Amino acid sequence: MENTGVRNERFSTTDNEKSLKKVLGKFGPLLGLILLCVALSIASPDFLSVKNIMNIARQSAINSIIAAGMLLTILTAGIDLSVGSILALATCVMAVAVKAGLSPALAIILCIGTGAALGLVNGLLLTKLRLPHPFISTLGTKNIARGLALMITAASPISGFSSSITFLGAEFLGPIPVSFLLVIVVCVLFHIFLNRTAQGRHIYAVGSNPEAARLSGVNVQKTLILVYTLCGTMAGIAGLVLVGRVNAAFPLAGLDFDLDAIAACIIGGASFMGGSGTIWGTLIGAMIISVLRNGLNLLGVSADLQTVSIGLVIIGAVYVDVLRRRAEKKAK
Repeated sequence: MENTGVRNERFSTTDNEKSLKKVLGKFGPLLGLILLCVALSIASPDFLSVKNIMNIARQSAINSIIAAGMLLTILTAGIDLSVGSILALATCVMAVAVKAGLSPALAIILCIGTGAALGLVNGLLLTKLRLPHPFISTLGTKNIARGLALMITAASPISGFSSSITFLGAEFLGPIPVSFLLVIVVCVLFHIFLNRTAQGRHIYAVGSNPEAARLSGVNVQKTLILVYTLCGTMAGIAGLVLVGRVNAAFPLAGLDFDLDAIAACIIGGASFMGGSGTIWGTLIGAMIISVLRNGLNLLGVSADLQTVSIGLVIIGAVYVDVLRRRAEKKAK
């Protein structure tokens, strides 16, 4: 009887440890964001002001939108290095068309459509040409899109857009930026898509085990093409927000946007191994990056050290993912 009691106690301890790890895995990014906000509010009295909070929300919008598309690629154990260049080309194509006399409504459609078309190209390069990894195909697309953006604009910015084009990035609804309201809408739609549709479940299945997914009837190629098309589409939408913020389209826009989006996904709990991650975690990851940069700015930290800080956070997030994967393997 005594041995049974000890055994039951051990099982109970193990179950408690598993429950704690599950909770930390699910809510760890949110806990990290809360602790970061508490620390920065103590360090700077201006951090929790309404104006600064809304500024953070506005600053995080572009990265959050791009990261939503990036999440889909990471869920399939892929990556898209071209989103920054896609954003630049999409906005430059729109700008050239507007200056040529295209209506604002059609120009907005053209911007989003250009992003979607380039994302489709990424998906086709990966699936139809059977390139060994999306790193290669999207790296090529990245350079092509950036070069085309420089060519069609003669390497010069184009400014002076109508309010209907700049609306998403420039306007506020009360104190709340319209761009952040767009982020919430995007996250809700992505949550429904990933968790309530068959195609969303297919994305997770392809990331977890593409061969098993194929054998169970999932069209892996079709899923990958959809994923990269949606990623490009989100880059086009983010481009509209950027144009609204600066009232200009410029060919060198978004140079580091791909890295920021990847960082948001990983910090938010997505795994480079695929099959793991949520849209809300990605949003929290994007918020952590924006909060950290904003707080460091308030504290007068140089841009160089800010970059170092973001790098350390990314390394820490990836290491946490590695530890989590090891723990899962041991549990099996």
